[in-house]
Amino acid sequence: MPSLKKSALTTLFSLALATSACAQSPAGDLVTGQPIESAMGPFRVVTVAGELENPWAMAFLPNGDLLVTERPGRIRIIRGGVLLPDSVAGVPAVHAQGQGGLLDLVPHPDFANNRLLYLTYSKPTPDGPTTALARARFENDALTGFEDLFVAKTRGRGHYGSRIAFDGQGHVFITVGDRQANPNEDQEHHPAQDLSNHHGTVIRLNEDGSVPTDNPFVGTTGALPEIWSYGHRNPQGLFYDAVTGTLWANEHGPQGGDELNRVEPGRNYGWPVIGYGVNYGGSNLHSAREREGMEQPVHYWVPSIATSGMLLYTGDAFPDWKGNLFVGGLAGAQLARLSMQGGAVIAEETLLKGLGRIRDVRQGPDGFIYLAIDAAGGPQSIVRLEPAN
Repeated sequence: MPSLKKSALTTLFSLALATSACAQSPAGDLVTGQPIESAMGPFRVVTVAGELENPWAMAFLPNGDLLVTERPGRIRIIRGGVLLPDSVAGVPAVHAQGQGGLLDLVPHPDFANNRLLYLTYSKPTPDGPTTALARARFENDALTGFEDLFVAKTRGRGHYGSRIAFDGQGHVFITVGDRQANPNEDQEHHPAQDLSNHHGTVIRLNEDGSVPTDNPFVGTTGALPEIWSYGHRNPQGLFYDAVTGTLWANEHGPQGGDELNRVEPGRNYGWPVIGYGVNYGGSNLHSAREREGMEQPVHYWVPSIATSGMLLYTGDAFPDWKGNLFVGGLAGAQLARLSMQGGAVIAEETLLKGLGRIRDVRQGPDGFIYLAIDAAGGPQSIVRLEPAN
């Protein structure tokens, strides 16, 4: 669908940016439960749990429990609105340094029957840490039968990617970052442009970790068969829309150039050859903004908001927000609401600017929107958005 993407890009600078009236309020004012105005009506922010350490991901279970990963290597349980003091037993050793640690966590679609949790983490290896996907059974507040399903062939300092999404058809997707490989040298042969490793990729596997026979690079000499798409920088938001069959991913740009992409099999998303950002410090980075054979983003952010967790809202609590994408911002310390039409972004609203680094965004079974806040030197908590009327 290149023509749709191209059309979306030409309208980006004409999009209305509606900012909530309280968007510049300090975080302490935002979590009092007082109404906050938005373009689609008022809402309030309510604290669910505090006293967390670097919360990275949230997962709702059928019994109402909310699991939260803490990057240092813990899974915490919020039960009946209370954060339990003990963490979940059975979590593996993780490389909890820099951007690494225990990262995403998603229940299997049939969790009620098989009790399987899928998680990503930075796995220590003799060649250094890398992104790994694992699964385990969650019973009696502990993990059992832990097994790695996929260990990425990457090397580097950070940019682990690590988001997980199921398509409900027996497959699981995960993202792998470019591991901060230098983007300024030999861009044409950058690891994210090299199919013989997993740098800067979206991976598609069967739920047992095996490789689907219809993956785009199966049988391609010199290419790793797990790869679904490549040329990404550090995708930290991932959502599969089962209604349309669309896989959405957002990824960090450098200084500017965060992207929202419609991820399609075998496609090259251009990093670091093309893009809309610049080097840290402002010098030129990309050789061009477009190139034949490389995909254009559906939407991009300049300046960067440091995109993270992402949600396509389907609930009833906010009927006017149905079908909207919500994207967390780390450096931007905000929540971006993207109005979608025909697979294109037609408007953007900035919500909660100043609340803190929004690491994850999930929809609860109650239809409310839950956020994991990981603020350096500030709130590290779970909050939710509720209608205020």
